[in-house]
Amino acid sequence: MYSALKNIAIPDSKLAKAATEFVRDTENDLLFHHSSRVYYWGALAGQHRGLKVDKELLYVGCMFHDVGLTHEHCSCDKRFEVDGANAAKDFLQSHGVSEEDVTKVWTAIALHTTPGIPEFMAPEIALLTAGVEMDVLGMGYETFSENDRQAVTAQHPRSPRFKEEIIEAFYNGIKHKPQTTFGNVKADVIKDKERDFQPLNFCSIIRNSAWDR
Repeated sequence: MYSALKNIAIPDSKLAKAATEFVRDTENDLLFHHSSRVYYWGALAGQHRGLKVDKELLYVGCMFHDVGLTHEHCSCDKRFEVDGANAAKDFLQSHGVSEEDVTKVWTAIALHTTPGIPEFMAPEIALLTAGVEMDVLGMGYETFSENDRQAVTAQHPRSPRFKEEIIEAFYNGIKHKPQTTFGNVKADVIKDKERDFQPLNFCSIIRNSAWDR
């Protein structure tokens, strides 16, 4: 399995094991396997880009990035990304992780749905977003070998209905706080001045991604 993934594996540390246990007890199978695949895509992307990354911090960030969608860690007034980042912060602080590293993981999770910024930041931040973009949107799909894609999805299965299931999971996690979905103001400005402007649609990109065609 791991030879196909160029020796990338889940970090064998107390912190990583505790993160796995925490998320396994908190998330359903859909989010757990998605988060696990995000780690592999992110770590592989780091190899492709020649980046030196702290895989333990990357793993924790990937595992916690959607915790804010769960009932246990979902607030009524904050973006789900911030809820997940705060849960990761509490977890890391309870394990004595330095504030510098806590901030790095918090930022990675908080920005993982904000494209165009994480790629210019620390590897742990950039690669979490890269992993999410690959698994959800199929971005960079062709840069991963067929062997790697098969190896990752064999370890952490991707349902044939994943595209619709992940959209539903997002909806269920945020529908009670629509005020937190205020997004990219630049698209609103262009739309205001150019009435025929059609901004990219997140759900359409998911459904039209290279996955499962």
